[in-house]
Amino acid sequence: MNHRTSLSSVLSTVNKANGLPNEHYIDADVFNEEKRSVLFANWSGVGFGKDIPEAGDAKPVDFLGMPLLLVRDRDGNIGVFQNTCRHRGMILVDKPKKIGGAIRCPYHSWCYGLDGRLRATPHIGGPGQNTHEDIDTEELGLVRIRSHVWRDVIFVNVDGDAQDFETEHAVLIDRWTEFDQPMFYGGDGQTLELNLKTNWKLAVENYCESYHLPWVHPGLNSYSRLEDHYNIDEAQNFAGQGTVVYRQIESDDRDRLKDFDGLSEKWDQGAEYVAVYPNVLLGVHRDHAFAIIVHPTGIETTMESIALYYAEDPNETSSQAELRKQNAALWSAVFEEDVFVVEGMQKGRHAEFFDGGRFSPVMDGPTHNFHHWVATQVEYGRRKRSPFLEDADDE
Repeated sequence: MNHRTSLSSVLSTVNKANGLPNEHYIDADVFNEEKRSVLFANWSGVGFGKDIPEAGDAKPVDFLGMPLLLVRDRDGNIGVFQNTCRHRGMILVDKPKKIGGAIRCPYHSWCYGLDGRLRATPHIGGPGQNTHEDIDTEELGLVRIRSHVWRDVIFVNVDGDAQDFETEHAVLIDRWTEFDQPMFYGGDGQTLELNLKTNWKLAVENYCESYHLPWVHPGLNSYSRLEDHYNIDEAQNFAGQGTVVYRQIESDDRDRLKDFDGLSEKWDQGAEYVAVYPNVLLGVHRDHAFAIIVHPTGIETTMESIALYYAEDPNETSSQAELRKQNAALWSAVFEEDVFVVEGMQKGRHAEFFDGGRFSPVMDGPTHNFHHWVATQVEYGRRKRSPFLEDADDE
């Protein structure tokens, strides 16, 4: 049976295109196709560096059913490995922990270094014999997953075929080069998690545009109006929106959060919010930044992990703790206002005659950009498939 969707209308210009067909939000076969062609084939976010802050810290992650392990080594570098022992496939780490010596398999005690190398194979040659001539430990290290850390987000490219991260995202890195400076996780109360009854793509689509501000975010829109925003949709692998009226929060005595160093005038009242395809949402302001990882947990379920960052280490600026708390509360309210929208759109994808919808040629450029990119990735994945699988689809 052929489960392929027709994407020709999605690949049209924004003036004429339809959105992705319903199947891309509710169908298991299409979800699996996107898993391979969109999420595994590109640089997807799976975690934050702040969650493994010290050498030896390890955190297991389930990425679309694939068990991964995030590890910070003795040199402070972050690595990502398949979280399975090379012996019998046992899960190595089942909860966040500090690795004191080695990563030890709880099944037969094979041990791996923080660099993934196989260090010990007890009794592999029989009782008391910890080596065997047919077991080459150099070839049996943990499977390393290609990874890159940017703005504290840990990105992975599972299939290993994407361009280098810094090449793939050179345009955005250059656009935000002024923010290429130290930033510090805000600490307690600066992380938010939202469990959503929606397909992951709808969370990305909603974030891309400001069109919905007057109706969904009336408080934000009261000072950052629709007409104060602009689209960011010139690039192929990211899109979003910016504002020219960002307003800093102030304490009763007019104190403000510290600015990042050396920013140009653009950022005095400017801020930008972009979706880094496929599943990372970023925001930058003169005095703070945030990162959101959109975790697909099922066809119609998604978990958003949100973390806030600042120009100063919170451990050294306790006087601004209340400002950081206010900032986190403000963003929490904004993000929660979007929940009914993304869940409502998901319900709408079960309407038999919904055709993917049409886009406003003026307001929906960033959202169309994302749809077009997803469709392009899916089509490219189909062209890569072997003739055998092509034939199997047509049976």
